[in-house]
Amino acid sequence: MALRISERIVLASQSPSRRMLLEQAGVDIEVIVSGADESVPKEYTPAETVECLARRKAEAVERLCPQRAIIAADSLVSIDGMMIGKPGDDGAAKQTLRRLSGRTHKLYTGVCLSVRGKRQVFHQVTDVTFYELTDEEIAEYVSMGESTGRAGGYGIEGIGVMLVKEIAGDYPNIVGLPVAETLRRLRDML
Repeated sequence: MALRISERIVLASQSPSRRMLLEQAGVDIEVIVSGADESVPKEYTPAETVECLARRKAEAVERLCPQRAIIAADSLVSIDGMMIGKPGDDGAAKQTLRRLSGRTHKLYTGVCLSVRGKRQVFHQVTDVTFYELTDEEIAEYVSMGESTGRAGGYGIEGIGVMLVKEIAGDYPNIVGLPVAETLRRLRDML
């Protein structure tokens, strides 16, 4: 059983965090952004949503490079029956962080692996509990720019680690990709 993936992999995501996670795991990657439509039916659960979006991203990139191994992913936060993706602006980021303050939310990441006509789609969920945040802390955090392009308006791998009191589950999943499960599944497909 080899731990390393020797083939160059396509990452169908512009997320610098996903790229960082894969590179730290020794994976040689090429980024190809899918440009896939990210709308889903309202009745979808968080798991169905992230799996659908990951699949859609993989399918879009498959058309560009059908003979390559592809990893596509999508993440969102769920709390109070709401699904929260990337905030559209600083005001939305502040509102989201206020909702998460002092509470536990679920971070879902859906992954689609595509290897020369074979596909696997799965998701992972991690529980994240925030400290109580003051309005001053929220404003300062958002002003740093880390909320931009992040599911739930935060990134745990930066100064956002100061927001998080506790996690239950896979840490890299919060960063943007359940790396160990992803690479083990991919290895078995190659």
